[in-house]
Amino acid sequence: MAFSFFGGVHPEENKWYACDKQTQAFPAPDVVVIPLSQHIGAPCKPLVKKGDLVTLGQKIGDNQGLCVPVHASVSGKVKAVEARAHTSGTTVMSVVIENDHLDTLSPEIQPRSQEQVDALTPQELVQIIREGGVVGMGGATFPTHVKLSGGIGKVDTVIINAGECEPFITADDRLCREQPEKLIAGLKIIMKILGLKEGHIALEDNKPEAAKALQAQLAASDGIHIDVLPAKYPQGAEKQLIYAVTGREVPSGGLPAAVGCAVFNAATCKAVCDVVYDGMPLVKRIVTVSGDILMEPKNLLVPFGTSFNDLIDACGHSEYPYKVLSGGPMMGVAQYDLSVPTIKGVNAITVLGRHNEYAVDEPQCLRCGKCIDACPMKLMPVLMYKALQSNDVEEMKANNVVDCIECGCCAYTCPASVPLVLGFRVAKQRIRNEAAKAKA
Repeated sequence: MAFSFFGGVHPEENKWYACDKQTQAFPAPDVVVIPLSQHIGAPCKPLVKKGDLVTLGQKIGDNQGLCVPVHASVSGKVKAVEARAHTSGTTVMSVVIENDHLDTLSPEIQPRSQEQVDALTPQELVQIIREGGVVGMGGATFPTHVKLSGGIGKVDTVIINAGECEPFITADDRLCREQPEKLIAGLKIIMKILGLKEGHIALEDNKPEAAKALQAQLAASDGIHIDVLPAKYPQGAEKQLIYAVTGREVPSGGLPAAVGCAVFNAATCKAVCDVVYDGMPLVKRIVTVSGDILMEPKNLLVPFGTSFNDLIDACGHSEYPYKVLSGGPMMGVAQYDLSVPTIKGVNAITVLGRHNEYAVDEPQCLRCGKCIDACPMKLMPVLMYKALQSNDVEEMKANNVVDCIECGCCAYTCPASVPLVLGFRVAKQRIRNEAAKAKA
């Protein structure tokens, strides 16, 4: 049974730009830039230096603690290990590799048979996933092995998130249509690790072809359910998806495990399959390159380290881009430098040419309450923003600004174009700064 979560909006989907475009393998560029920070947690330390020769899939960075390794997406020679532009808007230490276009495979990559996989323990599988550099590929980039190991014995329901509710983005839709068997194989591995007999794959009803492709791969004995949910944004948000599938509400400040659930992105699930069966670490992913000024929007299988410029040029554009986002128009991050590389958390590049006709120089809250009706977290954005303007950290906490998932529903509905999401990001940072001062 599907439940409808509170709030949410229905932005124009614009998925028609690329939803029927079959995924194309994008040729690796002459030079790739591999950031050593592509996940939540400690950045990797480089394991290579300038002048070293590397092979495809070779580990080139790792660290202790909350960290996953990064790997070379091409074979070739290390040109530099230096700070380079990153999609976050900062610079990050990166490994720059000159591609020899030979795709010499790392000797560490060893495929496994079904019998070998069946013989692996949950702990061994978690370690393999960690060594493969798998993270949450819906954008959060939390290390997958940590989520899996933390869920053992605590989770009774696993949900694969193929909702992809953001406008324009169709990468997971194409993955479900084109490689459903790999997604399902990855889910079975996750179910084995967590000790579960049943699993869910959740997607919206605007992806009928994906649902059919997945259903065609299932047998009754698999214990896997396809949950087709009414399209509503932000259905793909973790807490909203859990409620939509199970009716369970994750408490304020709580994690999905608090209600016995674990959620993994569809691309993450496929990456689990790749590393366990093929031995191939996470070195490429499907990226939707779409937007209203592109001549030919595409879904591209992209080696990490490929620049946004290369991907946008491959699609062509009818006018100079007004805005380029890493991600979709609701939660994406605007880019100031298009030389930034594609990394694990980039599922889309959205290229927009139209200006916001409703923008105003000095937006003022009208206290209309539309943001309150739209907030899927049942927060009070109007009061949160007032606390920010007053720089009242205690009031920010009292209004639970840390529970904001930055989905953009409030800003989307705001008739005054108040930059609410930006404000709440600032508010969260101020709370973190206060907490750091208190500890010092």
